[in-house]
Amino acid sequence: MSEAVSEIGLIGLAVMGQNLALNIADHGFKISVYNRTTSKMEEFVAANPDTPGGLVGCETLEGFVASLKRPRKVIILVQAGAATDKVIEGLIPLMEEGDIIIDGGNAKWDDTIRREKELTAKGLRFIGSGVSGGEEGARFGPSLMPGGTEEAWQYLKPVWEAIAAKVDPDTGKPLEGAEPGKPVEGGFSCTTYIGPDGAGHYVKMVHNGIEYGDMQMICEAYDLMQNVLGLTPSEMGDIFGEWNKGDLDSFLIEITADILKQADPVTGKPFVDIVLDTAGQKGTGKWTSVNALDMGTPAPTVAEAVFARCLSAVKEERVAAETILTGPDAPEFTGDKTEMVEAIRQALYCSKICSYAQGFQLMREAQKEYNWTLDFGKIAQIFRGGCIIRAAFLQKITEAYARDPELANLLLDPYFKGAIDACQASWRKVVALAAQYGVSIPTFSSALSYYDGYRTARLPQNLLQAQRDYFGAHTYERVDQPRGQFYHIDWPKPDRPQIEA
Repeated sequence: MSEAVSEIGLIGLAVMGQNLALNIADHGFKISVYNRTTSKMEEFVAANPDTPGGLVGCETLEGFVASLKRPRKVIILVQAGAATDKVIEGLIPLMEEGDIIIDGGNAKWDDTIRREKELTAKGLRFIGSGVSGGEEGARFGPSLMPGGTEEAWQYLKPVWEAIAAKVDPDTGKPLEGAEPGKPVEGGFSCTTYIGPDGAGHYVKMVHNGIEYGDMQMICEAYDLMQNVLGLTPSEMGDIFGEWNKGDLDSFLIEITADILKQADPVTGKPFVDIVLDTAGQKGTGKWTSVNALDMGTPAPTVAEAVFARCLSAVKEERVAAETILTGPDAPEFTGDKTEMVEAIRQALYCSKICSYAQGFQLMREAQKEYNWTLDFGKIAQIFRGGCIIRAAFLQKITEAYARDPELANLLLDPYFKGAIDACQASWRKVVALAAQYGVSIPTFSSALSYYDGYRTARLPQNLLQAQRDYFGAHTYERVDQPRGQFYHIDWPKPDRPQIEA
């Protein structure tokens, strides 16, 4: 049996697994690594001989487990679902009471709840941790969202805090200056204990849903500038670069500016113009939308972002439909393009506020559903570095929850209310302009409808409740009686009371 030498182990040496293992080793932790294909493990270890902590390659799962110090800590980074369950099944007979399994994949939160319950019954501890930031984040500092018991978290905490992205605790700005392969020290570490069982993976799912919304909003701003204002990709790249210096400062705005300035290496044309307009997805945005529906919590902007990807996938149908269906006969835009670009920026910011309000409202409802206690200010703060949605904007969310930890909705915070008040005229102008020119803006328009619905004390669903009672005797509540008391009218009778004309 191998000597127990490593502080932690990792199974799964695809790109994410390799990068996370190197990040851990760079911070001085000796890490054992195992991969089902032994040659891949051997090549990885041979290619990285001089990490500060050291890599220990293991040919067998038995040797891998034996190489870990107690309590053993094993990170799994394989495909979510059945593959993860298969790895766990192989580990269970080799591990001992108190050992810890950490699932760092994009697992569905209810799978994590199930696994944690099953492993607890066997005397093992389980952590489901969201890992955000892609390959670069895994290598140089991701945002990490662990869920499980606090006791298990204490064993993982030194590693997770060391390898996570770091931000300035006061401003929320990422700490820059790391050279490739060298860790950034100091600052607030972008990880925190999220909550029991599936809380970490749930928050990661909502993060990904918000990411869907962010990306679609940016695409809509691009579409408006391209198809209404007639701007070139290079011109739009400069605009996004300027936007990245203000309220919209974020990773996604930054890379959008880079993409729009990139030339295609084959044709020399703008790169974005040669990319096919069909978007893929891995399911986490759909999970967010389905869960919002299951809990009866409004998250329309994320859902519209998912549907936009679905619509993009029917490329052949859209090509055929363009030859059959007509849109508005809009005139060439003759207004002030600079003013309209600023209006689009403001519309993007307002839509972003509503999208995040929906995401955080969804997490608020989930904690009631699953008996979690989530710290929304800290969640916003750990999103400030390492992850795909990292943005200056998130510091405002942290500050909002510092002012009021029980805040029902971000729209009610003074900062966000002020931002909407200052920008909503432009937002409405842009949504109207898109309708006039026939440009599809599902997230801009759904976010505005969400805002208008949320701020309205009396919605038209009074008529809807009457309809339900009419055709299905589903009952209704009355405005002149306490909530929770239900009534029914025997609708088919012809002598029912009528309003006098």
